[in-house]
Amino acid sequence: MIHVEGYEKAYRNTLAVQGLSFEIAPGSVLGLVGPNGAGKTTTMRAIAGIISPTEGRLLVAGHDVVQDPIAAKSQLAFIPDEPQLFEVLTVWEHLEFTASVYRMPDFASEAERLLEQFELTEKRDTIAQELSRGMRQKVAICCAYLHNPRAILFDEPLTGLDPRGIRTLKISIRERAAVGAAIMVSSHLLDLIEDLCSHLLILNRGRSLFQGTIAEAKSKLEGAGSEASLEELFFQFTEPATVAEPESTSP
Repeated sequence: MIHVEGYEKAYRNTLAVQGLSFEIAPGSVLGLVGPNGAGKTTTMRAIAGIISPTEGRLLVAGHDVVQDPIAAKSQLAFIPDEPQLFEVLTVWEHLEFTASVYRMPDFASEAERLLEQFELTEKRDTIAQELSRGMRQKVAICCAYLHNPRAILFDEPLTGLDPRGIRTLKISIRERAAVGAAIMVSSHLLDLIEDLCSHLLILNRGRSLFQGTIAEAKSKLEGAGSEASLEELFFQFTEPATVAEPESTSP
């Protein structure tokens, strides 16, 4: 559903992402992790068609993001870490606008269902500038889900959400994956990645350090069993091994 082949992105003399290739199959949830500056958001923004790749191909549902952007974006949703809403539009007007962009004449019943799922029904006539950070995030998620995308990208999705909102989002991600959506979740919250994701992609300095299932990643962790945490995996892959100091001997 999402296919990235030989993706590179350069900014002047800086190569932010280099030689990146991976796929996300329908029904899979891929966790994208790495230190700050690893190239995570750059990769997601390229898949979403917001920035152009310097090299490589990016496909969404078989459509080239560069060559056929409208077809690719019609199958895609991207929820950034800072949702950009229209400050003077109400919650419902955001859904109306989204439906018009995706040419959905009969959107009302699905929009109502999403508002109920994310506990926004009472806020449907509230303008965006009066919403809390968590509610703005929920509006962005509802708008993203409205056209039933086959590929969904989340960049730090839990920002601002309360515990109930976090649970609702997790349930919704599992539900979308269960009906065949391909989902990518980028987060520094490794517990979230371990809880939600079937697959893992670790980036550092624009390069892929690991791709595969979380079980496969754990099998590579030196000196640890199946109970190894994702935090241990993260540091082993992203930080160089520490060379032990030689033991001192008495004269």
